[in-house]
Amino acid sequence: MPVDSAAADTFPKLLIRNAQIYGARPSMRHKDLGVWQTWTWAEVLEIVRAYAVGLHRLGVKRGETVAIVGSNRPKLYWSVMAAQTLGAIPVPVYADAVAEELSFVLAHADVRFAAVEDQEQIDKIQSVKDRLPKLERMVYDETRGLRDYDHSHLTSMEDVIADGRKALVDDPALGAWLDAEIAAIKGSDPSIILYTSGTTGTSKGVVLTGERSVTAAADTVAFDRLTENDVALAYLPLAWVGDHYLNYAQGLVSGFCMACPESADTAMSDLREIGPTFYFAPPRTLEVLLTRVMIRMEDAGLLKRKLFHYFLGVARRYGERILNGQSVPLTGRLLYALGNILIYGPLKNTLGFSRVRVAYTAGEAIGPDLFAFYRSMGLNFKQLYGQTEAFLYITAQPDGEIYSDTVGPACSNVDIRIADNGEVLFKSPGMFSGYFKDAAKTAEAMTPDGYVMTGDAGYFDEKTGHLKIIDRAKDVGKLNDGTLFPPKYIENKLKFYPNIREAVAYGDKRDFVAVMINIDLTAVGSWAERNNVVYASYQELAGHPLVYDMIEKHVVEVNRSLAADKMLAGVQIKRFLILHKELDADDGELTRTQKVRRGFIADRYAALIKALYDGSNEADISTEVTFEDGRKGTISARVKIRDMAIVPTPALGKAA
Repeated sequence: MPVDSAAADTFPKLLIRNAQIYGARPSMRHKDLGVWQTWTWAEVLEIVRAYAVGLHRLGVKRGETVAIVGSNRPKLYWSVMAAQTLGAIPVPVYADAVAEELSFVLAHADVRFAAVEDQEQIDKIQSVKDRLPKLERMVYDETRGLRDYDHSHLTSMEDVIADGRKALVDDPALGAWLDAEIAAIKGSDPSIILYTSGTTGTSKGVVLTGERSVTAAADTVAFDRLTENDVALAYLPLAWVGDHYLNYAQGLVSGFCMACPESADTAMSDLREIGPTFYFAPPRTLEVLLTRVMIRMEDAGLLKRKLFHYFLGVARRYGERILNGQSVPLTGRLLYALGNILIYGPLKNTLGFSRVRVAYTAGEAIGPDLFAFYRSMGLNFKQLYGQTEAFLYITAQPDGEIYSDTVGPACSNVDIRIADNGEVLFKSPGMFSGYFKDAAKTAEAMTPDGYVMTGDAGYFDEKTGHLKIIDRAKDVGKLNDGTLFPPKYIENKLKFYPNIREAVAYGDKRDFVAVMINIDLTAVGSWAERNNVVYASYQELAGHPLVYDMIEKHVVEVNRSLAADKMLAGVQIKRFLILHKELDADDGELTRTQKVRRGFIADRYAALIKALYDGSNEADISTEVTFEDGRKGTISARVKIRDMAIVPTPALGKAA
């Protein structure tokens, strides 16, 4: 069935178009058992058509929801495509979601069929089967461990695809029927339901239509000049809007190749092998990569360390200016070129960034120092701002107009308005059609004239015209003396240090700012080995006096940085503690996209927050934890608290 590009208002139609135009070009790659396998656009179309027919023969109908549970594997992406080909609605679920979260989404979405990755996901779903009366069948990708399972309601994806292939051969009319089904799907029909991360409460099912999704992706493909020659690594969670937009939607619109890593554990090494040209990384991933780099340099010889830190200074002075096409002295260009040969080039090659043409970070605010580090290496990292309800993009930074404290101007065809209370409102091509089964919440999220309320506070910078996001509107507060308190800004400054994995700042309606800190076990563990610090657990390492001394130095540096900013000098950190356990999504402390659930943490660690503000030097805490196998346990500790000196502002310093 030939498809005109202009008429391709759904993803199945785009798949057909791509098979027509880019038939022999690579569409998808996957590393399996150490070997990269490749499928062309023509091959993917043949597989998806057979898969769709197979699902139809199992009973999947137009308008029904199909859960997609697992990691980035070709057959799970093909499950999304096959469901959409039938006019069914895929509902991706986070692979690491615990059974309780999984059951909520599957029950709320009225799921009858689920496409899952492996035994682990089947076991999780079966453990809550009593809460899922509508679930009838699961199809699975990985067969390992499932030989002795009852297969009356289980079918391997390979068998479904094989059955569909045979049916298409046996009955030629079936192919014509499928073509008619694809043609009958309207661009205004629901294309996918993506559940929000639940930062502010219960997850909501965001309904996105095909036409709006395709239109939004087409705008940004043109913005970044993405083509069939580009390559992206698909390692982000399938259930996150970032993966569905950046990899799936943009890949189908532009025709680029999407590569799936062998596993989450090998994603970074697979990144080096693939060498993507288009790349996305949330701030946490960039923090982890920087931490690994810094740890390796600490273990390097003296000469290498000296060279690294010297040329890091050169990059800070000249790197971003060269990348932006600004004027740089000849000596600076020569030094930077030498640094590129000795340091920056090898470092980018080690990280897998040698071929990156354009890269983005989003998901939460990124620390300016962290952002500047990557850009100073010559990487075209940019920021975008978006959310699930917008089908991701609201703003994006154009090449050459990159500022660490802004997220760019409005994207093509996006209209942004700042409400009287500072909240960012938008209308966009990809905006959602509503929350699934929740008209009341949909109405709450919209203004009477059709703008979506983001819940974020921001304003347009007068000099650049770019949008600045301060924080979640509800999180920005004030100290008792009236000083503006932006917790995320403070937390991001702390998280630039490789030894700090997470931070949660408090201060709203209080006399001063206090912070709870999570150390990074990899970075601090490496430091402990080099300094002969003996520890038996994360808890023991977190409570070690020498670790407190190290973190205190980082807090002093952050306070010094805050003191230099007249607006923020009053929100320096006065007290801090190091948490006895890592914040974990399984314990409800983080969302599945690794965002801090500030209110939940405030309730769970109320005893520690009380101690931070009542002058105590330590506090006892017992916390329930969830183990990997789902069992619950309790961890208890006596957590120490440290006081910090406030750094005088430059003006105060002169007065003294």
